[in-house]
Amino acid sequence: MRLDKYLKVSRIIKRRTVAKEISDKGRIKVNGKVAKSSTDVTIGSELVISFGNKILTVKVTSLKETVKKDEATDLYEIISEEFKENLN
Repeated sequence: MRLDKYLKVSRIIKRRTVAKEISDKGRIKVNGKVAKSSTDVTIGSELVISFGNKILTVKVTSLKETVKKDEATDLYEIISEEFKENLN
């Protein structure tokens, strides 16, 4: 499954266009490599996503084309969630 679609279906990122923008800016790594929006995601892949002030690391546990809102968190397991400190 494409990275941008997985992020949207799993609701890690709400909209696919936003997922595409973030990944094409090099802010997402899949298994340690910078990923584009078209990168294939498989079960067991580790995603590191850099949001504005947060770095989220998740492991892909399931792939589905569509899921209900309450089942979305079953598609991944959070490994770590780090918050960056203000550098002012």
